[in-house]
Amino acid sequence: MPHVTLQISPFGPIVDVLLGVSGARAAALQAAAQPIPPAVQIRGLIDTGASGTCIDPASLKSLGLSPTGVVPILTPSTGNLPHFCNQFDVSLTLLHADHRLHFDTVAVMESNLAAQGIHALIGRDILGKCLFVYDGQAGTFTLAF
Repeated sequence: MPHVTLQISPFGPIVDVLLGVSGARAAALQAAAQPIPPAVQIRGLIDTGASGTCIDPASLKSLGLSPTGVVPILTPSTGNLPHFCNQFDVSLTLLHADHRLHFDTVAVMESNLAAQGIHALIGRDILGKCLFVYDGQAGTFTLAF
């Protein structure tokens, strides 16, 4: 099983992510002889508390995507009242010099994250396909897939 072990940054377990249009969207654009927007590299925080993956609006905007729906989310700050977020279908690739984990289509939620120094929260929808080890004493985390 390929794996990467990285240092835990002051922001937490950060991974490089390549964000692109979904495979279906790329195929539709290609069939219509339209250009496919280039993927963008962003910083993602691995978040075991997030059930789904969230992406900052500026990163989504660069891909020229339209929402596929609206989903309610609950956070510690919203309590029992859901906050409604736009949902988008994207492709996601977790990057490392030696290994890549690619997802052709992932439904992600739009969330303002840039003020936190990140552009994505990598949630349990992605982590459910990985082994994640957080070694606080060593100051490292390992992601295997």
